[in-house]
Amino acid sequence: MSDESLTIGEVSERTGLGIHTLRYYEKEGLLLGSVARSSGGRRRYSAFDVEWLQLCNRFRACGMPLNDIRRYAELVAAGPGNEQQRLELLRTHEIRVRAELAQMTENLAVIEAKARLYAEHVESGTAGTLWTGRTPTCLALEAMANRDSQAVSSGSPR
Repeated sequence: MSDESLTIGEVSERTGLGIHTLRYYEKEGLLLGSVARSSGGRRRYSAFDVEWLQLCNRFRACGMPLNDIRRYAELVAAGPGNEQQRLELLRTHEIRVRAELAQMTENLAVIEAKARLYAEHVESGTAGTLWTGRTPTCLALEAMANRDSQAVSSGSPR
C-alpha cells in the first residue's frame, strides 16, 4: 500500500468497521501505535493502519477476544524478541477455533440429516407425521447416538 493518509470515514469504508468501532479500537489499544492527527486534530490513518485493522477484523471474525488482540498488538509493537509469545497466543487461539469448527461441523451434520429427513417426507407427502407431539423421529440424533455407541464399543474417541 502507499503512504497515503486516510480519514476515519475512508478507513471505515475499506475495513468495514464503523467509525465508532475504529475509535473504540484505538481507545482499547488494539492498534500498533497512536493514530496520526491532522493539523486540525482529525485522525489520519496510514495504509499500514488499514492492513492492521483488517487483520484485527479476521481475529474478531473467528472469535479472538479483544484482550488477546490487545496483547498481540502489544507484543508486535514491542518489536523483535517476543516471537515465541506471539506464537503461543496464536496457537492457543488456533486450538480454540479448531474446536469450534469441529463442533460446528457436527452441528451441520445434524442439520443436514434433519433437512434430508424433511425433504424425504415432504416429497412423499408424509411431512405431517414429523414432530406431532409424540416421540419425534430424528434420524440425525439417532445417527449421532449410533456413532457414539459404536465409538464407545470400539474404544475409539469421537
